[in-house]
Amino acid sequence: MSYRILIVDDERDILEFVGYNLSKEGYEVYTAGNGEEGLKIAEKIRPHLIILDLMMPVMDGRETCEAIRRHPVLKDTMVIFLSAVCEEEKQVDSFMAGADDYITKPVSMRVLCSRVNAIMKRLDDGDSDKQAGIRLDEGRHSIITAEGEVTLPRKEFEILRLLCSEPGRIFTREEIYSRVWGNGIVVGERTLDVHIRRLRRKMGNDSITTLKGVGYKYSE
Repeated sequence: MSYRILIVDDERDILEFVGYNLSKEGYEVYTAGNGEEGLKIAEKIRPHLIILDLMMPVMDGRETCEAIRRHPVLKDTMVIFLSAVCEEEKQVDSFMAGADDYITKPVSMRVLCSRVNAIMKRLDDGDSDKQAGIRLDEGRHSIITAEGEVTLPRKEFEILRLLCSEPGRIFTREEIYSRVWGNGIVVGERTLDVHIRRLRRKMGNDSITTLKGVGYKYSE
């Protein structure tokens, strides 16, 4: 299968250089010079992966990523940020917007292609192995996995339902505590970590991702 990749960057040299190297890897590559143009192209070609610069005119990378996650057709598209901005706060902010990975410039093409290939392998695994998928049963507070039905304690189910409500979005620890336990409720510092660990074991996969010190996200 030939995967489609859209590169969105306002630097023409980056578009040509990265595009050339990814084309050599066998990918079908498209380019755009800013986020607004990128969204229009993405709606037409429906790429499997979008590589975004962070600092761009018209619509920057974060705004573009948020628009992708809101789009009914593009919301599940894989997104990688490729940016010269290396501040940790900006990187965390990008993950909060829905990014799947963040790579800082300058980067060797060997490393970039390796990261892209790893992302695409996840898509291949998703096509060939549906066992990673789960389904929530609201009425029974359970999940349906490849191994069968697993009934969850109420808090575990509510955490999973919250994460699954917006796949790809990072929910902060504070937000999860507020929306699952409620404001004003005193909860042990490690309580959420324990619940997440139990959920992963029962789900039998690693679809819940940790962003250390920030929170968690669910990836389908």
